[in-house]
Amino acid sequence: MGPSAGKNIVLTGFMGTGKTTVGRILADRLGCEFIDTDEVIESRAGPIPEIFEREGEPGFRELERAVARELAGRTGLVISTGGRMMLDPECAARLAPDADVVCLTAEADTIIERIGDTERRPLLAGPDAGDRVRRLLAKRAESYGRFTPVDTESRSAEEAADAVMSLLGL
Repeated sequence: MGPSAGKNIVLTGFMGTGKTTVGRILADRLGCEFIDTDEVIESRAGPIPEIFEREGEPGFRELERAVARELAGRTGLVISTGGRMMLDPECAARLAPDADVVCLTAEADTIIERIGDTERRPLLAGPDAGDRVRRLLAKRAESYGRFTPVDTESRSAEEAADAVMSLLGL
């Protein structure tokens, strides 16, 4: 039993919505390989904050595109993507055709609570991370809206995985 018709399951959504945790549960339940694109990038190029410092956001986004190119055409995977990865047209064009893409969602306050130390998140580092989360969520809302949503707000990771499986008929 794997993703429908040999497709991948791609989890997108803002940081702190549960993509990695829910993705691991889904992969385990479905007997699929789990790939966290941020973990792949960190294993090759070092911690994400250092990549941002060294190469800036454009350098990091290019690393995401390289991972998307590598994963294109592979099936039977559960893929957790970086928060903005599926909003990049090249990444989406490579990953979406072979996948059921689900966008995990949560409220800004919940996201901040889940993230904890925002200094480790380059896009949130500095004062008033909450305001930054709200602005980024608003800016990305329309783009995330292209994907089927699953709200993780008041769900445990197991319940969110149940919701994704139910949505996909698995």
